[in-house]
Amino acid sequence: MVNFTVDQLRAIMDFTSNIRNMSVIAHVDHGKSTLTDSLVQKAGIISAQAAGSARFTDNRADEAERGITIKSTGVSMYFEYDYPTEQKADAEGAEDGADAEAAKASAEKTKLQEAAAALAQEEAKALAAETGIEISDKSFLINLIDSPGHVDFSSEVTAALRVTDGALVVVDCIEGVCVQTETVLRQAISERIRPVLILNKLDRCMLELQQPPEEAYQSFQKTIENVNVIVETYNDPALGDITLDPIKGKVAFGSGLHQWGFTLKKFGKLYAAKYQQSRFKMVRKLWGEMFYNKKGEWKRDKAGDKEYKRGFTGMILDPIYTIFDAVMNDKKEKYEKMLGALGVVLKSEDKELNGKALLKRIMQKWLPAGDCILEMIVQHLPSPRDAQKYRTETLYTGKMDDVCAQAMLKCDASGPLMMYVSKMVPTTDKGRFYAFGRVFFGQGGHRPEGAHHGPQLRARQKVRPVAKVNPAHRDHDGRKGGARGGRPCGQHVRAGRRGPVPGEVGHHLRPRRRRVH
Repeated sequence: MVNFTVDQLRAIMDFTSNIRNMSVIAHVDHGKSTLTDSLVQKAGIISAQAAGSARFTDNRADEAERGITIKSTGVSMYFEYDYPTEQKADAEGAEDGADAEAAKASAEKTKLQEAAAALAQEEAKALAAETGIEISDKSFLINLIDSPGHVDFSSEVTAALRVTDGALVVVDCIEGVCVQTETVLRQAISERIRPVLILNKLDRCMLELQQPPEEAYQSFQKTIENVNVIVETYNDPALGDITLDPIKGKVAFGSGLHQWGFTLKKFGKLYAAKYQQSRFKMVRKLWGEMFYNKKGEWKRDKAGDKEYKRGFTGMILDPIYTIFDAVMNDKKEKYEKMLGALGVVLKSEDKELNGKALLKRIMQKWLPAGDCILEMIVQHLPSPRDAQKYRTETLYTGKMDDVCAQAMLKCDASGPLMMYVSKMVPTTDKGRFYAFGRVFFGQGGHRPEGAHHGPQLRARQKVRPVAKVNPAHRDHDGRKGGARGGRPCGQHVRAGRRGPVPGEVGHHLRPRRRRVH
């Protein structure tokens, strides 16, 4: 059952600090669409049983037949996440030195988020009193675009990246960084888009390759380092530090097919309570050269001491490997005991499953992939209000001190309407197209008239109205679009018109003047 209403979806659009526009990018067959299913399932649009195999965003017949994404597909989803509380808990317990600086930066970010949350809460109360629609400062809108990974469809990736502010980079933990991984990541950074990373297909390490935990860790570390080499090579100073560090929560591990995943924070919470330490300290022991023994003693270098085991392998991979072994070898007593300790409760119909089907259900309940992906998106990808401050100069080719540029920098809904058209989508109606894009400032109401600024726009030239701007989102059945009230800045929209619009696709917000010879 869907976990939100269309009214809630529309209401949250006015809170630009609580919106995340993001793309899912990767090399072909690294598992973008299966991981996208985890968020779609968390929103209640598809069932837990179907997630992973449904490939919800691959809705074309040729995509289903070939098993790859051909066209970028967007979906809007509503979630609840207590961001300020989580940020505070993450920063507690920092010591002097580099850790204290990291905690201070996190605390400053928390203050800004708390201020935005307080304002959002006041506006939400006013909205509830006026319309009866209940949302809060914990409400978030995720506008997600699943893009193709095949090099032949790279234009679809370009169209998706231009209208988003963040990217979920998916990498197969077995194949590692591939050619298209570097291509799409470089493209994202050139568009000033902040990335987060998920290492996918961890189930293959355990079921197919049967890698020992320490060998798997070394493989994960090498893959993350390779991704960070690309990030550092093409980094834009305007983005600041975008290094993908598991300790900072910018890297997740999981399996899209089996719909499970985790960040270090998931296990940091668990062990912090057990060992009576702060979450901040515990997370830093779960990655890198940190080793512990059975007495709970920690040190940075085991120096050949077999009594000590790496934090990540011993406290994270070993329990996962144990469950995999118990389920796949039908050791019922063993895995039932572990599930009781972990607080995982299976329904009666789930207990009748066996093998990989049972393993998927257990891992979904213990480490749901949707939770860790949502956590990364909300905490580490920017809102339109934040992103447009540093993306405007790359998107807008006019002067930075004019009215349009200032409205875009502020993500001002009261400014004049300006929409960037990213791609044209043909409809079943002959000669009719929908222009898919994003409102960067102003507001697209119910069928307001827009004006087309073509590639040959000159100063003081009159422009003719050619399109009607509509809210372009999927209803909560995920398959139909429709007009459900206006769309404020920061949102994806569609504009409908008859006949093609020459030169409209892919141009900057304000095209350069024609050169006069």
